[in-house]
Amino acid sequence: MEIGTSVVRRWQLAASLKSLREDAGLTQEAAIERLVRLPGRWSRSKLSRIENREHNIKPREVEHLLDAYGVTDAQLRSSLTELAANSAERSWWVSFVEALPRDIKPLLSIEDSLVEVRSFQPQLVNGLLQTAEYARAVMLAVAPGASSPEELESRVAARMIRQHVLQRKPAPNVHFIYDQAVLDHVIGDSEVMRGQLRKLLDAADLPNVSIQILPRDVGGSPGLEGPFTIMTLPAPMPDIGYTEGPAGMFYIEDREHVRAWTLRFGILTELALTQADSRDAIADAAKLYA
Repeated sequence: MEIGTSVVRRWQLAASLKSLREDAGLTQEAAIERLVRLPGRWSRSKLSRIENREHNIKPREVEHLLDAYGVTDAQLRSSLTELAANSAERSWWVSFVEALPRDIKPLLSIEDSLVEVRSFQPQLVNGLLQTAEYARAVMLAVAPGASSPEELESRVAARMIRQHVLQRKPAPNVHFIYDQAVLDHVIGDSEVMRGQLRKLLDAADLPNVSIQILPRDVGGSPGLEGPFTIMTLPAPMPDIGYTEGPAGMFYIEDREHVRAWTLRFGILTELALTQADSRDAIADAAKLYA
């Protein structure tokens, strides 16, 4: 991944071009037979790299592919060439790049294009809903002394700016399920927790945000396997997932694996409190930190 470029735009463009080739009934070899008659240098390996998201494709190359595939729809041609032109734009977080862990950078680029997020967290509030004070306390607790004060504040600022994704238009639909332990586990101090739970209550009022609490009396559940997130991206891309832990962050594209996570999330949705009861549970927990 080229640092700071839009991963999702490149993925979306690659998936769209592959789909158009297949819709035209062309194998890669047949497509190359047409492409070699057009300007530019084409080979099967180049086309394969484009479709596998390993090659930056220029707008004029997109036009050549569309010509070879017989695509005449002016709006579709315009949108795909524009996607190619915009895929190299630098992301907002580039200015924070030195202070950010390497494995979170793909996530930041992906978040800029999210359509939907479903996330289960058993211990911590998701970064998209954290307050600055809570985020700072988490970073200090997880890796004390690992960052200078300046680096720490830069990471906190980046996490806060990430949250603009929830207000963009159109805003993604986000659904967070939290284990009851997230409300009970004191991060920082009572003041930090009080502010964090108030932020969760405010977020729960947003039309695109759903928050549920998995109560402690549920007992065993698919949540015992740990945190996971399912991210829905623009069509025609399939959902992808990620999870994180002491070994770092892992991005999951295997469709069967993501489908299993989707089933897990559905079960947790049924086991968790309703959104209204979850809001009451958060409000009750906030009172304990008054």
